[in-house]
Amino acid sequence: MAPGGVPGAGRPVVSFGEPEGYDDQARPRPLGVRVRPRVVAAAACVVLGLGLIGGALTGSWLIGEPGDDGTSDTFAAAGSLWHNVPVNQLFPPTVEGRGAGPGGADRTWTRIAVAPDSGCEAAFDPLLSKALTSVGCDRLLRATYTDATRSYVTTVGLLFTKADAAAMASLSRRFKAEGLDKRTDLMPRPYAAKDTVAADFGPEQRASWTVSVLTDAPVVVYAVSGWADGRTVDDPQPAEEAMESATTTAPAQAGLGNEAQGLADRIERGLRRTVSSPTEKPS
Repeated sequence: MAPGGVPGAGRPVVSFGEPEGYDDQARPRPLGVRVRPRVVAAAACVVLGLGLIGGALTGSWLIGEPGDDGTSDTFAAAGSLWHNVPVNQLFPPTVEGRGAGPGGADRTWTRIAVAPDSGCEAAFDPLLSKALTSVGCDRLLRATYTDATRSYVTTVGLLFTKADAAAMASLSRRFKAEGLDKRTDLMPRPYAAKDTVAADFGPEQRASWTVSVLTDAPVVVYAVSGWADGRTVDDPQPAEEAMESATTTAPAQAGLGNEAQGLADRIERGLRRTVSSPTEKPS
């Protein structure tokens, strides 16, 4: 104490800061804040994992590989598209086919007619109708397209069945095992629209075709192509064979296998995108 002073007057003033502790890496931290890096990291992993799972489910539908969860929801949603989605979404007025032509050439198809939605009576040749009996017919949608040169015409169809996933899987296995998609007596019929370049596109004009039985949707996708000038075809060829590089048949040389397969593939992709995000309202 200074002489004549007050006791304690000369002591330094000390202020106390917030007490510190140490984290698990020996770094100081305020004791009042309990940071748990492992908990935060675990939470981040959970969020990331959920995002990856959701993306996988959507992706599996888009590429045609059903996932373990949510498959029944997408299957049911796909079955209702024929009355829930505008025709322009299922059959766009213009379809771009990048790399879809022979040798990887680009294709552009323009829709020239849409058939009224209907049942399947008289829509298929008798043997194809018989082959599809096991899955039933809920609705049939069809549209006919022509290429940029208006040299070819292609009818693409979406048959919405009444079947469940097991029945669709069974039909798909049968088509593959018995080669039903390659039999000329099981070709789909074209839709010949009056006053268009497809007016003469009848059964005798069928040159190439493809039929795909989906297993993750109650839908059969098909396409059949031919020349726009109405010429008859004595030896039609399935698209898969007509697209082989060494094939020299008339349909193959004209690229009609590519027309059928390329357009069917893109309509099917559009179907999958639509059921994943049906943003448009019915027209």
